[in-house]
Amino acid sequence: MTAPAPFAEIWRGPFLESVHSGHAVICDGTGQIVDAWGDPDAVVLARSSSKMIQALPLIRSGAADAFGLTTKQLALSCASHQGAQIHVDNVGAWMGDLGLRDDDFRCGTEESRDRSVMEAQIRAHEKPCRIHNNCSGKHAGFLTLTKHLGAGPDYTDPNHPVQRACLEAFEGVTQQTSPGFGIDGCSAPNFASTMHGIARAMAHFANAPEGSAEVRLHQAMRLHPELVAGEGRACTELMNACNGKVALKTGAEGFFIAILPEQGLGIAVKAACGTTRAAEAAIAALLVRLGVLDANHPATLKRINAPIKNWDGLVTGVLKPAAGLLQA
Repeated sequence: MTAPAPFAEIWRGPFLESVHSGHAVICDGTGQIVDAWGDPDAVVLARSSSKMIQALPLIRSGAADAFGLTTKQLALSCASHQGAQIHVDNVGAWMGDLGLRDDDFRCGTEESRDRSVMEAQIRAHEKPCRIHNNCSGKHAGFLTLTKHLGAGPDYTDPNHPVQRACLEAFEGVTQQTSPGFGIDGCSAPNFASTMHGIARAMAHFANAPEGSAEVRLHQAMRLHPELVAGEGRACTELMNACNGKVALKTGAEGFFIAILPEQGLGIAVKAACGTTRAAEAAIAALLVRLGVLDANHPATLKRINAPIKNWDGLVTGVLKPAAGLLQA
């Protein structure tokens, strides 16, 4: 097994204080590796970075068209949102169209990650609901497919028709037999693959024919970056910085993917330590390397060459991408 490669460096004054390492793979439309760092054969859980794969059966089954889903709803099916009002309102309207309630979700209750919504609920002595869960958009997609199939309510069960369809889609686009799954934070199975498999899947999305489920999903993400994550989040800010040319999706424990339709490339990134800042630095560096992200854009500078400040506002250090990622 190849050791993880350096991703990001933390400097405090003149001292290299720490180094984040990980794995990264770039694939082309044939599924072949264009560039790699670390171990392409490392077995990983892509976590929320695989949401667009989990949304494929929603379209392929005919459910999305049968229920007249919009591009906003397709973007939300791939989202890890903030639980801001824009997210809650759109998911709530979707659930209303389905004739379903908050209790029909199987994703669990989560406090809104949007400060204004959270504080408003506290002031009103209201408890958060399942619709505030960052995965409620994905679960609205699961529920739409469940209703279309006439299947039972326990749609997160690995043996449920929805999850069997997700596994079939996952193995199809990764071109690998999954060695198993872990249960994600939202209670749904999260299937494992190699880094190469996940990057191959993203390249598959990038090269899919017009009108396909893959293209409809990454187009929806690029049309509505604010629904995929939210204000201040890397997915939203970097997609906007790339002028809608790239679909991006974060995942827990330091995962990140990118779909580059114009280049026909797919990227998978995994910080070995599971640190978000390392994954964000790595994906930003690779997008700069590939010429789709301006190195001097404010969204870029929040993730690479970003100043680290102390509680008094003094700049005490800097977060730098590893040179091997940024420079060809």
